[in-house]
Amino acid sequence: MDSLRTRARRGERLIGALLRMPSEELVEMVAVAGHDYVLIDCEHGPADVIALRHHIALASLHGVPVVVRVGENDPGQILRVLDQGAEGILAPHLDTAADAERVVDAALYPPLGHRGFATYSRAGRFGEIDAETHRERYLENTLVLGMIESPSGVENAADIIGVPRLDGIMVGPADLAASSRANDRPVPAAIAAVNAELARARSLRMDIVGSREAAEAAFEAGAGLVVYNLAHSLMGHLRDLSGARR
Repeated sequence: MDSLRTRARRGERLIGALLRMPSEELVEMVAVAGHDYVLIDCEHGPADVIALRHHIALASLHGVPVVVRVGENDPGQILRVLDQGAEGILAPHLDTAADAERVVDAALYPPLGHRGFATYSRAGRFGEIDAETHRERYLENTLVLGMIESPSGVENAADIIGVPRLDGIMVGPADLAASSRANDRPVPAAIAAVNAELARARSLRMDIVGSREAAEAAFEAGAGLVVYNLAHSLMGHLRDLSGARR
């Protein structure tokens, strides 16, 4: 099976769901429902590597890759989640090209980065994969995504997107709105500016949405990866169900 990065780069439209741990059953439900990937949040969710390993292993039984949203400026966590078999990472709060370069450096083996090398982890099938094969596989297939979530990131978008081997960007609308002030671009205009830079660079664009209609619109607008905010979607569904008593 082709990697998530390979599929994204050849232009497939890929659907996933963002969820927080612990949520093993939700991981499995997302997989059974036919999603292309699971995005597990270790930035705002518990960053428990043992629980994360269980989630990754469960998803792999269904042939569904896992991307992990890691904590800000945490190369150690990037190393650990990739060693446990995640196919990619999503790094928050990229404000400058230097921020993006640090993420790439942490996520990739030499000569492209400085990720610590090991074949005895789950990702290396506990030492059963030839070292060079393992290194080449992860250099080629590790999906490296970042988030732009501030006016500074928006202003530096072209430089961030231009960092070699950064595969793509997701704009974080909530943080962008929270950090924007009256003299900054309106959030819709800021998002449009980042998306225009992504299109110009032919870089991957990930959009976060709350409904099927929004997902379809995102794909039509140029997103290659769309991820449902599962908490938002589930809460909307639960609120609707609670209305039956009226």
